[in-house]
Amino acid sequence: MWSHPKIIAHRGGGSLAPENTLAAFECGFNLGFRAVEFDVMLTKDLLPIVVHDEELGRTIAGQGLICETLAQDLFQLDAGSWFAPEFAKTRVPSYLQVLKFCTQHGIWMNVEIKPAKGFEEITGKIVAEVTRDFYLNSTLALPLFSSFALDALGVAQSMAPHIPRGVLFDQVPSDWQARISEFEAVSLHTNHKHLTAELAGAIKQAGIGLSCYTVNEPVRARELLGWGVDALFTDNLKLIAADFA
Repeated sequence: MWSHPKIIAHRGGGSLAPENTLAAFECGFNLGFRAVEFDVMLTKDLLPIVVHDEELGRTIAGQGLICETLAQDLFQLDAGSWFAPEFAKTRVPSYLQVLKFCTQHGIWMNVEIKPAKGFEEITGKIVAEVTRDFYLNSTLALPLFSSFALDALGVAQSMAPHIPRGVLFDQVPSDWQARISEFEAVSLHTNHKHLTAELAGAIKQAGIGLSCYTVNEPVRARELLGWGVDALFTDNLKLIAADFA
């Protein structure tokens, strides 16, 4: 059974703050969200940071690839001005910084392992190791790993088998049950645009948690919840609020 909040702030603060930054997580928290989703990628020196894009330029000022940039250089770059001038001093957070913020504030995390191309296995390994070590001897609720990169998810499974996993698909494949079994996953995450009531029912009947991204329309959110979907990722933190469900 799904024991986490049903409404999850996408990339920390949805559309209300620069994504995947501490400012975003603080925004979501202040609006009552106690569940977040975010992306983790490796820098050139293999430090896990919280960012979505492989390339600089959209949310982080600069040019080049994350995997070819040292962490100390990334931490100097502007990660907020693209969103609004008042966020000009916002910086890229490390994964460890986000783990600390969320655990200190009682926020459950869906950690999407987001490797750059060619870095699938090492990203899964390092994210799993950092998470495992952070929660060593802790009684806090564990986060959940998810990834489109199933190779990364498989390595995370071998490195930290006690941390739960969710398989992530744009469109649910016909062999979804085999994938769930392969990764001993507790949930399946998918694009709501491709989900049907029949498929949702089959997944729930199998006893698997079901989450949908990125749901920004209240009418659609109610429909999905009515189908038995356990959790929704949203950017629309005002209309699909933390207590929406």
